[in-house]
Amino acid sequence: MHGPVSTAWLLVALCAGTGAYCLLRMRSGVEEQRRAAGGEALMGFGMAAMAVPAAAFTPPRWAWPVYAAVFGAAALRALWSARGGPHHLHHLVGSAAMVYMAVAMATAPPVAHHAHGGAGVPLLTGALLLYFTGYVLLSGARLVPAAAPAGGPGPASGRGPARWGDRPELARACRLSMGIGMVAMLLAM
Repeated sequence: MHGPVSTAWLLVALCAGTGAYCLLRMRSGVEEQRRAAGGEALMGFGMAAMAVPAAAFTPPRWAWPVYAAVFGAAALRALWSARGGPHHLHHLVGSAAMVYMAVAMATAPPVAHHAHGGAGVPLLTGALLLYFTGYVLLSGARLVPAAAPAGGPGPASGRGPARWGDRPELARACRLSMGIGMVAMLLAM
């Protein structure tokens, strides 16, 4: 991806940290959460690898078609899983965006990897930016804590502390982080 090196490394750290947390979420006792966390871990680590600055490491030309194939398979899996719930449609859009960025990087001339702009289809990039910006705003609004009734039970509701992999607010923050990362990557195209 293009842009300042320090920003790229921050994006790598954000995406890798998110991927690592998603690996922790895969230890959840709920099968659906484990599946979603696995897809999100793949997305986080894939985004981290794609965001490594070209000054530090330039992947070989064959790496981009591999990215496209991996995330194409993830998109097909998300499409199949979408039968069970609309959340998987977001995974489908995210995987398709990764395929799009990998194809744009594969078809760009080698010099373009170090320059700004020129990669991708502006209309598709704009549509993806619009989608992920809306997703980030909506996800951020969902993280705002709701007011608890006076004297009512706290967030734990007497169930005891939630495990790290089962905390919904952390899962939402994880998805928000990846959405922000996707916006940054699309802006850098």
